[in-house]
Amino acid sequence: MRRPIWVSFAVACALAVAGATALDALVFRTPWYVSILEPDSSTGLFELVLARERDAQQRNGANLVVTLGDSRFAYAPRLANEVASRTGYVFRHAGVAGSDARAWYYMMRDLDPTRQRYRAVVIGMNDYDDEDEFNDPNDDIRALHYVIARLRLRDIPEFAASFDSAALRWEALRGAVWKGIVLQADLQDFLAHPNWRLGKVAQYRRFFDFWTYNYLETDRTMTGLAIDWKTMRATLPPGLNADQKGTIENALLRDPAPQTGRVAAFRRHWLGKIIDLYRGSPTKVVFLRLPRGPLVRPDNLVHKLSSSVREFAARPNVMLVPEHAFDSLEHPELFRDAIHLNRQGIARFSPMMAGEVGRLLDAPAQRASR
Repeated sequence: MRRPIWVSFAVACALAVAGATALDALVFRTPWYVSILEPDSSTGLFELVLARERDAQQRNGANLVVTLGDSRFAYAPRLANEVASRTGYVFRHAGVAGSDARAWYYMMRDLDPTRQRYRAVVIGMNDYDDEDEFNDPNDDIRALHYVIARLRLRDIPEFAASFDSAALRWEALRGAVWKGIVLQADLQDFLAHPNWRLGKVAQYRRFFDFWTYNYLETDRTMTGLAIDWKTMRATLPPGLNADQKGTIENALLRDPAPQTGRVAAFRRHWLGKIIDLYRGSPTKVVFLRLPRGPLVRPDNLVHKLSSSVREFAARPNVMLVPEHAFDSLEHPELFRDAIHLNRQGIARFSPMMAGEVGRLLDAPAQRASR
């Protein structure tokens, strides 16, 4: 008896899907493809940072501190470590520009699988209060591209469900199951220029740590910037470029968004997962509020409803650097735009940050010795 056509069609489709899934896994779920990623891509940069910090674990002692954040956590580990004789700690940075707490969780899960390698994980925050903006933090699809190489099959349901938009949930689900969809352009570029890619990858592997550890930020400043907060009008210094002007509009002159609690929920989930990673371990999770900008928006512009970071402080393995520890750096001459420190700002912030974290970590031991 012949099988109905629809049965044959269903079997053929199932076999095609199974074959495509197996091929995708063979190529993209093995260390081989991670080793040839474009270094300047989101995925490639994330993987370079993770590999660099794994190597750094082997070269440093027990008193190792890792920091997490986006590009606003602008400090120089080299300068922080120049005061290691005073702080007692070696600092390394596992943050990635443009990333968020969702990406940081996967970074730390795979960077420190034993939960024993660091004395502290230091997370740089824009604010200890939860302020919603018009963009939904759950729907930042960049997270998929940063962490695609880290996603395991069991991660897929939670990761895909973390997006609010149905279209983005499908994009995340499809991309996490078949990683080749996310990495298609990268693979095409590799196949078009394999020798060039392999040479670039080899160069980055050899020099990435040196380049990043010794990086010098621009000395461009925002000197002359002034804002009338009543009229929300800015007086701009001469010679600002488009990026600098854009950060002023987006960070300082932005309209207040409705406070819905989305940021608080996002932080509680993903930062909470980082904290849970280290529950019962000797590693402390430390939050610090970054220098906010060349000028600081008045608090009365928006009524913030919660502070998830302060809530976390009630947990036994969480510490907060004093909220106003870096207020002295919030001046136009120390910022290159409205959100990022410049070379002079980084030179001041780096040892200050190391000192504050060192004092905080040593405080319990000091109290116990009294």
